Amino acid sequence: MRLVLLGLPGAGKGTQGQHIAEKYNIPHISTGSLIRGAVASGSELGKEANKYISQGQLIPDELAIEILNERFAQPDCAKGWILDGFPRTVRQAVFLDEQLAQSGSAVQIALDIRISPEEAVRRIAQRRVCSRCGAVYHLTYYRAKGKGVCDKCGGDLIQREDDTVETARKRLEVYMVQTHPVVHYYAQSGRLYSVDGEAPIKDVFADVDSLISRFAEPSAEQSAGGAK
Repeated sequence: MRLVLLGLPGAGKGTQGQHIAEKYNIPHISTGSLIRGAVASGSELGKEANKYISQGQLIPDELAIEILNERFAQPDCAKGWILDGFPRTVRQAVFLDEQLAQSGSAVQIALDIRISPEEAVRRIAQRRVCSRCGAVYHLTYYRAKGKGVCDKCGGDLIQREDDTVETARKRLEVYMVQTHPVVHYYAQSGRLYSVDGEAPIKDVFADVDSLISRFAEPSAEQSAGGAK
C-alpha cells in the first residue's frame, strides 16, 4: 500500500499516519523529518540539501525525490509506505508519479482528511509540543495528564511560534494556493479518497481503515490460508 496523506494544516495527518503505520506495519514518512535526518547524517544528499536549507530556501523537487527514493529503497518499505508532507504542489505530484513509474510503482491512494478552515485554525492554535521529545498534545483533543508537562518524558509543553492564530491563517492561505490543487490532481486519476476529519480520532481512523484495507498486502498467514 502506497499512500499520500492530504488535508489542511491541523487535519490530523500525523495522527492518522501513525495509526495506519502501526496497524499495517508500513513506515509513516514525514518528508520534513526525513530531510532533516538526511542533513544531520552528513550524507552526500544531506549536504546538497543543506546548501539550500542553510540559505532559507526550499530544496529542489528533484533533490527531494532523490532523498525519498533512497528511503523507499529501504527494506521496511517493501510492503508500502505513507507519505506525509509531499507532494505539496501539482508539479511535485506529477514528478513523484514519473519517478515511481520508472521502478514500476505508483501512488495508490491519496487520502484527504477534510476539516473546515475554522477548525484548522482552532486546532493549530491549541496545539502544544514537548520541548524535549517533540510529542504533540492538544488542549481539547489530546491533553497531557500533567499540567504543562509531557506524559512521555516530563519535558515542558510549549506553543511553537508557527502555531498562533495569525500564522495558522497564513498557512491556510498558502495551502489553498499551492497544495489544494493536488487534491484535484489525484481525483482526476481516480486515486482520491476522503474522510471527515472532524469526527473523534478513533472514528476517523475507522473510516480511514475501511477505505484503505483493500489496498494492503495480505499477511503471510492470510496468503497461506487463501492457498488451501
